[in-house]
Amino acid sequence: MQTTSRLPDPMPLFPEITPLAAGMAKLIANGTVPEATVHLMQLRAGQIVGSTYHTIYQTSLLRKAGVTEDQITAVASWQDAPYFSDAERVALELTEAVLTPNRTGERVPDELYGRAAAHYDDKALWTLTLVLAQICFFVPVALIAKPIPGRPLGKNYS
Repeated sequence: MQTTSRLPDPMPLFPEITPLAAGMAKLIANGTVPEATVHLMQLRAGQIVGSTYHTIYQTSLLRKAGVTEDQITAVASWQDAPYFSDAERVALELTEAVLTPNRTGERVPDELYGRAAAHYDDKALWTLTLVLAQICFFVPVALIAKPIPGRPLGKNYS
C-alpha cells in the first residue's frame, strides 16, 4: 500500500486552492443532481484514469451517501449492471464520453446529449458538466502528486 505521496501538501504552497476547491464543491452541490450521481460519476472518472486515490475517496463518499455496495462495485461495469437508473446511466455514459478518446467522431454526440437532456434540465446539465470539470481539475493532482489513498483531506500528503 502506498504510504507516502510524491509531493507535499499543496495547501501551504498555494493557499488559494482551498477557496477554489470549496467553490467548485458548492457549485455542484446545488441540488439539481443527486449527491450519489455526482459521486458515481467521479468514481467512474477515477477508474477510467487509473487513480487509486480517487476510487477510494469516491467510494467512501458513496458509502456515506447510502449507496449500496452492489451499486458501488458495479460502477466499473455499469453498462450491463441492474443497479442504476436511466438518469444515472446517462450520467455515467457522459463521464465515459468526456474521458475516453473517440477516434471516429465527437465524444459527446447529439444523441447522447439528447438522452441526457431527457433526464436533466439546463441547470442539471451544467451541473453534470461541472462535476466532470471538478474531477478533471483534481485528476492531475492525484496522478502526479499521488496523495495517500484512504487518508482524510489535509492528512493525505507526507
